[in-house]
Amino acid sequence: MTYLDTYYSRTAIAAPQRPSLSETLSVDVCIIGGGLAGLSCALELLDRGKSVVILEARRVAWGASGRNGGFVTAGFAGGERLAEQKLGKEGARQLFDLSREGVAIVRNNIETLKLQETAPSPGKISVIRYHDPDSLRRYCDKMAREYGHELTYLSKTDLPDYMNTDRYHQGYLDNQGFHFHPLNYCLGLASVIEQRGGQIFEDSEVLAMDQDSLVKSVTTARGKVKARDIVLCGGGYSGKVFDKVRRSLLPISTYVVVTEKIGPLLGECIKTSAAILDDRMASDYYRIVDGDRLLWGGRVTTKTSEPRDLAALLGKDMVDVYPALAGVKIETSWSGLMAYARHKMPYIGAVKPGVWACTAFGGHGMNTAPIGGRLIAEAITGENTRYKLFKAFDLQWNGGPAGPLAAQSVYWGLKLADWWNERKSGTC
Repeated sequence: MTYLDTYYSRTAIAAPQRPSLSETLSVDVCIIGGGLAGLSCALELLDRGKSVVILEARRVAWGASGRNGGFVTAGFAGGERLAEQKLGKEGARQLFDLSREGVAIVRNNIETLKLQETAPSPGKISVIRYHDPDSLRRYCDKMAREYGHELTYLSKTDLPDYMNTDRYHQGYLDNQGFHFHPLNYCLGLASVIEQRGGQIFEDSEVLAMDQDSLVKSVTTARGKVKARDIVLCGGGYSGKVFDKVRRSLLPISTYVVVTEKIGPLLGECIKTSAAILDDRMASDYYRIVDGDRLLWGGRVTTKTSEPRDLAALLGKDMVDVYPALAGVKIETSWSGLMAYARHKMPYIGAVKPGVWACTAFGGHGMNTAPIGGRLIAEAITGENTRYKLFKAFDLQWNGGPAGPLAAQSVYWGLKLADWWNERKSGTC
């Protein structure tokens, strides 16, 4: 199976086509899913002396892990307010510290493992499309005071130093986040895992599992893995064998395009190397790649099919913010499925004895998957029980056939609220 045609696959480092499982193996841990969560967990387990097999139904990082926006920033999709409601101020702060640790894991791996062609670039700017300076200042103050996370407030007069558009009113700069090439990061991790004795099998969809025996078994079309622990790391493309975990996931589609090389005009529009996103439910998020191309993502839907006019849709969004880019050609476009829980927080923890979940990152997986992998590895080896912080966000039924419709209705409602905020500010 080949990778989807994306900017990332076009610029990917060389990676072998790994074999499918065709024998019976016995290891300490079997990880199902070769995306960022599975790879991160495997590396953490190998560092702790465990033997590991990863089973991937397609290719390493074939899904959202290898075709996302590439933002690596602190926080979770559910946000600090939800964490405070569930855990109180101290628990929420501990949870946020874990998210920062996830960012540090990625940054450290790039440096210490010498992962090639990951192209890390510092900074993320968050912007709002309506006038509300007081709320944004309070948020920046709160993050510094209660979470120890410094953000630089950007006023309406500051923004032109970073971007040439009248769409935004205020924002803040997070210098602790960064953006990078997610597929090359994952391919680099996979290579390191194999060098350290881990085994990765592609084209190895799991067809059946015995999750209840002391020594569990995971069966594919041509082979079997026996292990004391199983870690479920699938996301939006999880198969039926994920059972209860799969029934707790909502696959949400998002879309990305990358332009042709634009030249100096791009620097006149976007004057920063930091990644940028707005605060809407279906936010625009974008960053400069390859020197003078623009990677632009946005729009979300519960429909899993890709729109026929995807390039035109996102191209229109891009020109709406930067009219000077009218006429710039879209060179490649793609979609991907993110896995959301109804509460928008990740599932990190035990499903049953010896069976673990590390999934549902809700579009915030580049920091959450790495820390999730570490927490599960710590739990399996008895190192500590930090994963229990996520017990407040346990598996929650996705609503079955009505789940996507309900999620789409919530999205439409939030989108209407976004429109009203902008209308009050005179920006739409």
